[in-house]
Order: sequence, then C-alpha cells, then structure tokens
Amino acid sequence: MLYNFFKNLFIFEMANNHMGDLEHGLRIINEMHHICKDFPKFQFAFKFQYRDLESFIHPAYKNSTEFKYIKRFSETHLSSEQRKTLKDEAKKLGFITVCTAFDEKSLDLVEKHGYDIIKIASCSFTDWPLLERVVKTQMPIIASTAGVSLDDIDKVALFFENRNKNFCLLHCVAEYPTAKENLQLNQIDLLKNRYPDIPIGYSTHETPDNFESIKIAIAKGAQIFEKHVGIKTDKYSLNDYSATPEQVRQWLQAANDAFLMCGISSFDRYAGTEKERQDLQGLQRGVFAKRNIQKGEKIDLANTFFAVPNFKNQIIANQMSKYFEYIAQKDIKANEPIFKSDVSFRNLRDRIFEVVKKIKDILILSRVPLPNKLEMEISHHYGIDRFEEWGGVIINCINREYCKKLIILLPGQKHPVHFHNKKEEAFHILFGDMAITLNEEEKNYKAGDIVVVERGVKHSFSTQKGVIFEEISTTHYPDDSFYADEEIVHNKNRKTPIIVWADWLLKQ
Repeated sequence: MLYNFFKNLFIFEMANNHMGDLEHGLRIINEMHHICKDFPKFQFAFKFQYRDLESFIHPAYKNSTEFKYIKRFSETHLSSEQRKTLKDEAKKLGFITVCTAFDEKSLDLVEKHGYDIIKIASCSFTDWPLLERVVKTQMPIIASTAGVSLDDIDKVALFFENRNKNFCLLHCVAEYPTAKENLQLNQIDLLKNRYPDIPIGYSTHETPDNFESIKIAIAKGAQIFEKHVGIKTDKYSLNDYSATPEQVRQWLQAANDAFLMCGISSFDRYAGTEKERQDLQGLQRGVFAKRNIQKGEKIDLANTFFAVPNFKNQIIANQMSKYFEYIAQKDIKANEPIFKSDVSFRNLRDRIFEVVKKIKDILILSRVPLPNKLEMEISHHYGIDRFEEWGGVIINCINREYCKKLIILLPGQKHPVHFHNKKEEAFHILFGDMAITLNEEEKNYKAGDIVVVERGVKHSFSTQKGVIFEEISTTHYPDDSFYADEEIVHNKNRKTPIIVWADWLLKQ
C-alpha cells in the first residue's frame, strides 16, 4: 500500500466556510496557498464537503429551520459547477484535493470531479452502505474516528485491509471547539500501537490560537493533520474552531518547529553533530600505560589505567570493550598515552556472536529446557580462532555449596586435559555423544549416562556429533582448574563471558 502518500500531509478543511459564495471560497484557497509557499517541506491538501441535499435531507424537512445543520447546509449550498470550480482552483495551485462525501450520490460526483482522496467523516465511520460504495473507488481513504468505539475501528480497518485499500486513520474529537482538557492526544499512541502498519493522523477542532497541540501530535508520531480554515470579512463571520490565514501560518510554524525538535525518524538513531562529538570526547578518559608494556603484549585492564585528558587518536576507555583486542606494536613506557597507531586492533564481537549462533542448532535439536537468561562463558583455550577445535560453551546455572552448569560442545570439539583440587563433579549426558578420558583411560558415553569425576583426577572430553551435558558439582572456584598444557596455563584470556536471552538466541 502507498502509505507514504500521507506523510506530513496538512489538510485545510473548507467545510461550509465558503458560505455558499464562490468568490469567497476562491479567496480562501488563494490566501492559504500564499501561506503554504513558506513551508516547502510539507504536503498540502484542500478538503471540501459534498452533500446531495435532494436525497440527503428528508423531503418533509427541506425548508426546516428547526435543525441547525439542515439550515446551514441549505444556506451554503453550491451548485455542482461551483464545487468543481473550487476543486479545480485548488488543484491548479498545487493542492492535493480531498472531499468528504456524505451520501452515495455525492460520491458519484466526487469521482466525476476527479478528486485525489476520499474522506470519511466521523459520523459516517460505520455507515456501511456508504463504505461499501467508498471501497469501489480507486481513491486513497482518510477516515476520522471521533466518537467511534475501538471495536468499530477494528472492523472498519479490517474491512479496508481485506480490500487492499490505501487508507489512514485520524484521531479526532467532535467538540467544536475542543477544550484543551478534551483533546485526548494520547489516543494517537493507542491508534499507532494498535494499527502499526496504518498511518495515523490528527483532525483538529481546538481553538485556532492553540499552537501546542500540533506539536504534541507530531511528537507522538502523527503524520496527517487537518484544520478548518476560513476568512473573516465584513460580510462573513468565522466560527470558533476555524483558523484565519495568519493563524494557519502560526500553526504551520509550530508544526515545523516540532519536526525540527523531534529530529529524524524514531526508527533510526541520530548520528549527532560534530560539536556534540567533540564536547563528549573532551570528557572521556584516555587509556594510559600502567607499567612498561613490551611490543607484542596484549593491552588490557591489567596493564592500563584511564584518566583525563585524552589526546587526538588516543584510545579511550569507551573503546576498551571485552570484545576489542589490542596488541602493542612498539614498547610503551609507563604513564604514556596509548595511541591507535601504537597497537594492532581486532574486533572479536562478530566472532563471539558467530560462536553463539553455532550452538543454536544443537540447542534446538536437543530440546533441553533452558533458563531465559543465559549467563554463558565461551571457553577458547587456544584462542577464539581455534574454538571449533578446542573449547566449549558453559551456561552457568547456579553456584552455591553445590553448583550446576550446562556444557555444550560442537561436533568434533575437544576439551583439554585438566583437574580440580577443590571441586568434585558429575557429568550427566543429556544429548549426543561424549568420550571422556579419566587418568588416561577413555570411555564412550551416550545420553542418560552419568560419570563421576573425583578431585585430583585428570580428565578431558570430546564429541563426534555434539553433546550437551549437565555438570553437577560442589562449589566452583575460578582458580581451581589446572591444565596440563602450559600454553593454556599462561592464557589468561581463555574465557569470554556473555549474557544472552534464550528466546533471542533461538530466534537468530
């Protein structure tokens, strides 16, 4: 659907403010056009109302003065030719043309006159005979919702969607004029949340000197705005909810200011200004060497400290993520700033999330129940690049006087020889296959098997097709894993902690 057609669309509602006087109506259109030229970023439309009075008013009440609407409709009536003249003038001046048809015969005339958009008034929102006729047209539809129940809005929205109509909904309050306390602008939020794929707008009936409600409506994400407009003359007065050209100018300026203050789309993050970035950078801590750092040494929290000021091209504290790997390319003396040119850099974030995604398939296949919040450790004993060969993923469940972990190995993965002095553990295989070596004796296990690993026993394990097992043990201590390979012993960064949510992980 071509919903962008409605973006930032400002509609001037003529209604009966032409007073049945063609020249007065033409003047309104031209004066509004003069105002619009100062706001080139907006789309503008002029809206008219059509009623076939012969069929719209009951024969017995055609000359009645008892009902104010009947009296006003009769007094401001225009011929078909006069209506067409107003529409053509608006079109000539570049306005999108909109018309509210209150009956089927008027809709025939709207089509004949070639309007761009059909409007459904709030009073006609559930006029099903009229709606059935409306959806037979090829015009986009704007529908006001004043006084309409949510259930009825659901029905009409579904009615349009099922017929693949291009339409939008306007929040509206049918109180003329609408007092501030009755504007109900939060209804824009309700409509946007309930119908996220439908453009939502605001049809205004507040007093014309109220320039705040348009700002709020824009901040809430309304895209279409409608206001009654007219001109006061010695001959014609103007009602309390219609805006003069000067009031329209102020209204549009308020809207323009609101768009400027709201900034870019709420779906994108703004990049910030250069001044903003410079001001923030001046307050950020630079990275300095805590001690002498040798060429080839990893730059990490152990050998650095953070302080102000920072210098151009210096690494700052904000860039010391656990996913960022810096290796010194020269000797750096204690207290010296560490510059980007002094180090090699690698971003491990993508690699870490590649590992996380690799365990997804085995988790889905195993159907092992998971807590929603997963406190994970990625073990990469010989570096993250060799993870698929040596390593595993540990999900820490609980660690008290007793401890529970879930451990996942990918197909073909191995975990190297090590032992524990404080911890005794048992492995309960939940899924897959597992070969476990205890004191150099290897045995193969399958789902359901339980293996006890006593304190001091050297052990390693591997899998051919992948495995998930539960490690149940006494309390886990970080300094209680002793590896046979000295290369692993000296690798102080062999684990990367990460927290993910199970529902997120399984959707990736």
